[in-house]
Amino acid sequence: MIKRLLIALVALILVVGGVVGYNLFRSKMIAQFFANMTQPPVAVSVSEVKPITWQPGLEAIGTAAAVRGTELAVEMGGTVQEIHFKANDKVEKGQVLMQIDDSSERADLASAKAAQDLAETNLKRARQLADRGVSATSNLDQAEASAQEARASVAKLQAVLEKKRLTAPFAGIIGIPQVEVGQYVGTGTTYATLQDRDHMRVDFTLSEQQARHAEAGQTVKVKTEDGSVDLEGKITGIEPKIDPNSRLVTLRAEVPNGEGKLTPGQFVHVTVVLPSEDNVIALPQTVVSSNLYGDSVFVVRKQTPEGADQPQLVAKQVFITLGRRSGTLVEVTKGLKAGDMVVNAGQNKLNSGATVSIDNAISPDPDAPSTEEVMKAFGMEGNAQANSDATSDASADSASDAASDGASDTTSDGAKAQ
Repeated sequence: MIKRLLIALVALILVVGGVVGYNLFRSKMIAQFFANMTQPPVAVSVSEVKPITWQPGLEAIGTAAAVRGTELAVEMGGTVQEIHFKANDKVEKGQVLMQIDDSSERADLASAKAAQDLAETNLKRARQLADRGVSATSNLDQAEASAQEARASVAKLQAVLEKKRLTAPFAGIIGIPQVEVGQYVGTGTTYATLQDRDHMRVDFTLSEQQARHAEAGQTVKVKTEDGSVDLEGKITGIEPKIDPNSRLVTLRAEVPNGEGKLTPGQFVHVTVVLPSEDNVIALPQTVVSSNLYGDSVFVVRKQTPEGADQPQLVAKQVFITLGRRSGTLVEVTKGLKAGDMVVNAGQNKLNSGATVSIDNAISPDPDAPSTEEVMKAFGMEGNAQANSDATSDASADSASDAASDGASDTTSDGAKAQ
């Protein structure tokens, strides 16, 4: 009985040891295979680093307003008698816009004119009597005072009538009427808005550091959020003090708006154009990768790996220092030099030291050189695509073999388990 148990125990140990040993051996061989397997080149596109003429600018957000724009209001209360405009009419300076009922004032004016005529007649008679010496000087003085008072009364009533006859203070586009005929309006009631949209101004703010670079007369570029409007103007004013709460400086620019594309109150993006600078290295912002360690790009370089017969193109991660931004470009102050080939597409599949193949047909940069020009710059013209295809085919075959080996191993394991 004991002998049978020992034989069964020994047999069990041999079977378990064989299975464990085989699995260890297989894992070791698989790891060795993948360690020695050549990774296929990653297809990327590149842009050549070239010094450019940098057009720096100060970015800001502003609000458009008409140079001449106002809310038209009633100067004297009364009942609206006539409205002489419609919404969005083009009106001229001095054009009658609205008439307030002035019948009472007209009657008062007629009475005042009659009193003026009487005062003028009395003054004329007093002067004749004074010239003959049959009237006292005080009578002439009293007649002159009465005539002046009558003239003042007429002028006052005429001014009241003018205030009830509302006219356009300047030419422009008038808005929607805010009152109706027959409505009683009090002094100060707004009845429409009037905007001269031919000339616009834009108010915007800059930080106190940025404001040091701005001055009156500088060119500004104004764009709307959707990019449908692109105008240029000049800075006409800079607030002489800094807002103590926001630490911002308010600036104003005037912008021609002959086509009327810019609307008062519209939200706009403003760029203050600064003097251009030569020999600045700049890249599209999409090329730069940012992480906790800093900003970096992948630069393609030619090198010959150990044991290789011919040179290959390898992507190296290079950390850079960024400077100013302008539109889609960002300035690179340190880390790159003219002539470097920077990966602009496919960098999300890269790690530093990965072998790459150049395919600038997929480049998002319209100014990027062609694939042939890039390979010529590396001194590898005519060979890169063939090598890339051969490497890809070999990698695919190796991966297929590995998959087949894994499948046969799995089948063997299953058979043994059975």
